[in-house]
Amino acid sequence: MSTQVDQKYIQYLTPDGFLSPEGQAIWNSLKADEKKNFYRWMTKIRLFDRRAVLLQRQGRIGTYAPLEGQEASQVGSALALSQEDWIFPSYREHGVGMIAGMPISQIFLYWMGRVEGCQPPEGVNLLPPYVPIATQLPHAVGAAWASQLRDETSVAVAYFGDGATSEGDFHEACNFAGVFKAPVIFFCQNNGYAISVPFSRQSASKTIAERAQAYGFPGIRVDGNDVLAVYDVMKQAVERARSGQGPTLIEAITYRKGSHTTADDATRYRPSEEVEHWVTQRDPIERLTQLLKKEKLLSPSEEKQWEEECKQQIDEEFKQAESKPPASAGHLFAHVYETLSPSEQRQLSDLQRGEQP
Repeated sequence: MSTQVDQKYIQYLTPDGFLSPEGQAIWNSLKADEKKNFYRWMTKIRLFDRRAVLLQRQGRIGTYAPLEGQEASQVGSALALSQEDWIFPSYREHGVGMIAGMPISQIFLYWMGRVEGCQPPEGVNLLPPYVPIATQLPHAVGAAWASQLRDETSVAVAYFGDGATSEGDFHEACNFAGVFKAPVIFFCQNNGYAISVPFSRQSASKTIAERAQAYGFPGIRVDGNDVLAVYDVMKQAVERARSGQGPTLIEAITYRKGSHTTADDATRYRPSEEVEHWVTQRDPIERLTQLLKKEKLLSPSEEKQWEEECKQQIDEEFKQAESKPPASAGHLFAHVYETLSPSEQRQLSDLQRGEQP
């Protein structure tokens, strides 16, 4: 990759399920199971997402950030990573977390407001979801720089939305990463809106990818609903970072089908015809499914069986999460201050007395 901006919209798999010549070559290099693995993960993540929305409406989990429509961006990018790599997610990367090794039950616990949902298993280099916008970007650069100083081969990936690129943290992280050639990847899922603010009102620049030029590293635009293109672009960025060539900014053009969170109403700010276009004509799972069926790699019976297996696993994982003993009210005071103030200590003592039978 050169340091010049690549403003082309990289797409290998069209919305109607056909591969470009370049895409065909990459597709042919994959094993049959690798091809089907894209589908398996995207389907599982979508079914989890739909289940989570229903659970929130039932009052069984808290406010939730849906990801439906962004499965290809998350699956394609996460499958290009290795177990040694570090992941710094926003609050919408449930799919990335699953692929990294976070149990579904713990993802549910996070959305139930439980601290256990922030604790990945041993060997899973996944940070807790970052809710403050863009604060994970400097942290990812710091982890990448540490890897570089230790002569390690791991890379760091920061996931964020288009709204995060309007924050100072984005520019500071990019500047530092560019100067020190840190092995970090900035992965932006540009779903067109920072909650209700369209990208055209966030930035005078036409793309996010072009901003990388100011910091001396490549900026790549890719169809974020094309899992094969995302996987290939991410794989190249990982190889570039691992070989000491520095950072890459990836702008994956995608769309969230639902609202920003379950506390939001996207119908108030998104035109219905725009939503209809993305839902019916740009669906990331549908285009991959068409390709797999053309190649006789997926049958209707296999689709149904996989969906049933996923639903059963998701239900079992939620039962496991819901069966956990209630959290102590003292958790409200934990992990905030090293030493509580006298006022906070009195409040904690009052809570603890109230919890006693």
